[in-house]
This record gives sequence, C-alpha cells and structure tokens, in this order.
Amino acid sequence: MAQIKELTRFKVPLGSQEIELQQIDHAEGGMSLLRIRIREGKRFTIFDIDPLTAQQWADAMQDWALSQDEQSQHE
Repeated sequence: MAQIKELTRFKVPLGSQEIELQQIDHAEGGMSLLRIRIREGKRFTIFDIDPLTAQQWADAMQDWALSQDEQSQHE
C-alpha cells in the first residue's frame, strides 16, 4: 500500500479548477512519485510523474511565468 502525503492544494481563479499535489511513496520501497490531481467539477485528471519529469515540467512553467512578467514590463 502506498503512503500519500499532501503537499499543496489551490484553486485556479479562471476556470475554478482545483489542483492538488501529493507525494506518493510505495510501501515496497519504490521511487517516490508526484501526483497531480486536477478537479474540474466532477471530472478528475490525475498524473503520477517521476522526479525528472517533475523538474522538466517545473522548469517549463517557470520559464513561461517569467516570460509573462517580462512581457508585462514592456507594455
């Protein structure tokens, strides 16, 4: 059985999706995974990703967010 630890939970202002991040640790001593749960009304989308994929996703999101800050400064 897996141990699940809630990391954070927040609501997206536009669209009202609820996003929850959890750490999944398998009892068998396997790799820890990051679970991303996105709730839209009654529908759930769930991703279980490894640390390398999480880092790539985080880098891409940060790059995009920073580029938006730069664009708003030039306007």
